[in-house]
Amino acid sequence: MSTIELKNVSVQFKQKKRQITAVNQVSLKVEKGEIFGIVGLSGAGKSTVVRTMNLLQVPTSGQVLIDGQDITAAKGQALGEIRKRVGMIFQHFNLISNRTIGDNILFALKAANYPKEQRQERVKELLELVDLSDKIADYPANLSGGQKQRVGIARALANKPDILLCDEATSALDVETTEEIINLLEKINQELNLTIVFITHQMEVAKRLFHRLAVMQNGEIVEQNRTFEIFGKPQHEFTQKLVGRHMNLVIPQELVQKFRTGVLLELTYLDDNALEPLIANVSRQIPVLVSITHGKIEYIQGKAIGRLIIHVDGEPEEIKRAIEMIQGQVDTLKLVGEEEGS
Repeated sequence: MSTIELKNVSVQFKQKKRQITAVNQVSLKVEKGEIFGIVGLSGAGKSTVVRTMNLLQVPTSGQVLIDGQDITAAKGQALGEIRKRVGMIFQHFNLISNRTIGDNILFALKAANYPKEQRQERVKELLELVDLSDKIADYPANLSGGQKQRVGIARALANKPDILLCDEATSALDVETTEEIINLLEKINQELNLTIVFITHQMEVAKRLFHRLAVMQNGEIVEQNRTFEIFGKPQHEFTQKLVGRHMNLVIPQELVQKFRTGVLLELTYLDDNALEPLIANVSRQIPVLVSITHGKIEYIQGKAIGRLIIHVDGEPEEIKRAIEMIQGQVDTLKLVGEEEGS
């Protein structure tokens, strides 16, 4: 296992007479054995950041460190040795179409001067790890997208790296196949003690796979935290919007208009609070009518994030008391239609 750290990394490109800053002062540290995610919209700089980690993209400024050692200026043989420690898988697989699956993996072993007498055995080990032992003599054209990505993972692991970089590794796959790849990466992380850095715009993948994550916007990291906190209590405005597209509940306007009295509230409650009989307690203690119009509970890293939209009706003063009571027992509360939680 290895740590990988970026310190104030910036990447600039010259485009005609302009200078473009693709990555601006990015700092992060991925701990040993962690699955760390970087999320953001297209063009946020995610791919550029991850390519600095194995120096496929040399930073314009800043440092890249592996296990505390600055590798930013590495070249030649030293750079080759570093890249043996850092495997990489890609969105579009990048397999050699006129070579068998076994030969695709063998190519990676040869390129890294893996001991010749051990290569065939290593190919078999890797294909067994990704559950493709029966495909060793097949060609990429005969494989499904998920199978091709499994080959890509096997190839990235060929030289027993300490770190695995994944650049939109599930974006070209359907939902079911994405789940298979997530399960495989979790298995690899646990069984091989591999540190994984995974970039994606798919928030479902982020929620399911990452231990911690960083959110990027316009080349900068705007928020970093444990995945549960990012989804449960996003702090930055952009993170709130990004998470909101995935987590928020939406009520049709026609339904909102049916409630001519009272108020509609959107509640978020985290972890153990998600199991508390909140609505029943309010109804027993305050003379208001409370009805649930919509709700769901998500589990991230074994912890619950609950979201409810409720209608509270009654006398104005009693509604106010109910809101105050509810507010004291949930993590966020807002009137439906308001932008900010209170």
